[in-house]
Order: sequence, then C-alpha cells, then structure tokens
Amino acid sequence: MIDRFVVVPAAYVFLLRDGVSGPEVLLQLRRNTGFMDDHWAAAAAGHVEKGETAYDAAHREALEEIGVTDLDLTFVTAMQRTRGGEPIDERIDFFFTARSWSGEPRILEASKAAELRWSPLDALPDPVVPHELTVLEGLRTGTTTAYSTFGF
Repeated sequence: MIDRFVVVPAAYVFLLRDGVSGPEVLLQLRRNTGFMDDHWAAAAAGHVEKGETAYDAAHREALEEIGVTDLDLTFVTAMQRTRGGEPIDERIDFFFTARSWSGEPRILEASKAAELRWSPLDALPDPVVPHELTVLEGLRTGTTTAYSTFGF
C-alpha cells in the first residue's frame, strides 16, 4: 500500500490599504485557537470546506471573521506547506489580497482573536505566523510567485 498524505486546503485574505508611510495590512492577534496563539496573522483565514473553492472560502472567512463583503480579491500565491511530514500538516494555502471591500473590519470571533491592527508592510508586529510572514515579505518586496513552498 502506498503511504499518501492528505492535503488540507486553506484560504487567507490580507486586506491592504495605503498608509501614511506606505502600504498597510490588517492583521489579527490569534488566541485560543491551539495554533500559533499570540502570533499576528491574516485578518481572515480558514479551511476550504467541501464543495467550496478557495475564492469562496476567502469571501466566507472575511464575512465570518471580520464582517466584510464584496472583496475585490487578487490571487497572490498557492503555498505547499509542511511541518515535518506529519500527514495532518501537509497543507496547500491560497493567499489573496483585497484593496476594496464593503463594511468596516471588526472582530466577530472574539474567542479566537484578541486584536485587529493595521500595520505597515515594512514594520510588522512581532511575532507573525512564519509562513504568512514569508508571503507578507514577498508582498512588501514585490517578489511573490504563483507557487511557493514552506517547510520543505
């Protein structure tokens, strides 16, 4: 029997705006999730559900987590990610940005997010979830690619 892993898909949304000193990104401070708590992360992100596209998941997560709709999503990268070969840790993450949306972003899942903060791309808070930091650095420097990896 061939030992195959199961890929877990997730969608991430980085809301971007022009700040006084350059581009800013909206980040949330994770808490009580069991994964990377007390780290800064995309304001909206989550697993892609059965029968849902990554684009659909990005829209749903933005509505569920920060209350925004009508996102004008731009695809950034698909990241194949692992944490040492554990089957549950084989991931494919779809990263999107949005520069326009409807509604004022706010925390809707207070048990999972301690704070929302606009941060300059060149002065991010510390710590940021490592694989997300890789994408944010690529956005800052203009070096993102359609396909990326993390942990291999």
